[in-house]
Amino acid sequence: MKNEKVLVIPTAYFHQLGHFQGFTRNTEIYIPQILSPEIVSFRTRYEVEEDPGFKQLIPYMLFRWISPEGKTHIFRYTRGKGMGEGRLHLKHSVGVGGHLSEEDCAGAPNNTAVYHTGMNRERTEEVRVETEILREQIVGLINDDLNPVGQVHLGVVHLIDVAEPKVYPNEQDVLETGFYPIEDQLRNLTGYESWSSITIEAIWGTQSTETVST
Repeated sequence: MKNEKVLVIPTAYFHQLGHFQGFTRNTEIYIPQILSPEIVSFRTRYEVEEDPGFKQLIPYMLFRWISPEGKTHIFRYTRGKGMGEGRLHLKHSVGVGGHLSEEDCAGAPNNTAVYHTGMNRERTEEVRVETEILREQIVGLINDDLNPVGQVHLGVVHLIDVAEPKVYPNEQDVLETGFYPIEDQLRNLTGYESWSSITIEAIWGTQSTETVST
């Protein structure tokens, strides 16, 4: 929506806290600081989509299922051409989430509630979780300044453990969905969006992609 207002933080403040390229597990450096009422604001989306002076906050939710044999499976899908961000079409993704809209977050009592209200709206809008959620935790943040999409977004990575592999898309343009063994995904990350490949490598790979400077 052209006039949609989305939650952003100044890129300069992100750099002040500690710029990193890739993935960081040091969530305490950034949360709850990036949700401070003095820092965040809602700005018109079309104005910030091409403005690297602001980072749009994106909850990036990963669904994990552990099989009875003890193998880790991660929910994956392919972005169809009808999904929002055109620069990510036909890319594989393991993250569910999107922009935090002022309209969708209306009525939340504080910035933390705004964030979680928007995150839960994104979850229910994009997928149906037809199983018990066992645990949810923030495991890191993603920043990728090496491409135009990443330059204007900052991802907060949530890992959600589910009892059964029963997560289904609500959008017609979400393709090739299912829970895939993480070892199979690690063998070939060709065709994944950058945030997904960064996250998979950082959490389950043999080498961390994190580099941090303050």
